[in-house]
Amino acid sequence: PSGFHYLMNLYFLYSYSTRLETGIFDGKPAEMAFMLIFNWLCLVIIGCAADMMLLMDPMVLSVLYVWCQLNKDTVVSFWFGTQFKAMYLPWVLLAFNMIIGQGGLLELVGIIVGHLYFFLMFKYPQDFGGARLLSVPNILYKYFPNRRGGVSGFGMAPSSRRQTPDNNGDNQRHNWGRGNNLGGD
Repeated sequence: PSGFHYLMNLYFLYSYSTRLETGIFDGKPAEMAFMLIFNWLCLVIIGCAADMMLLMDPMVLSVLYVWCQLNKDTVVSFWFGTQFKAMYLPWVLLAFNMIIGQGGLLELVGIIVGHLYFFLMFKYPQDFGGARLLSVPNILYKYFPNRRGGVSGFGMAPSSRRQTPDNNGDNQRHNWGRGNNLGGD
């Protein structure tokens, strides 16, 4: 690949990985790492079977595909001001690479791997009511714990930290006594 193609891949990888990290995977680094590891493992298996040496293009397209499916109705811009919905972006990139003469096989493999992750993690359990076939291993949560606290949303009041009798498990309150008035005789 030429230097321009490499720079475009770096841009897409950075841009859409950042959007995933600050979007659906916000505060969940273990889930983001799992997506990257799952996509990488699938690409390595396909790469060994199909004798592919370079897997950067498919990796970029797999990450981009996941973002595009999670943000289907977002309008994105492509070259020369062309605008369309995000769900078509991976297919536009595939067609673009076929036109400029790079074949498009690597992009197609990336789309397939991205679809495999998206389908098993989101589509099948949520839309079809199936069992969750993919889950993040606990070891990733050990090394990449979820972020707690912080801002939960714009305009939302933080939840109360005060424990009520229902929250602390026992329905008894401590009897502190009647107390004394200050400043009295």
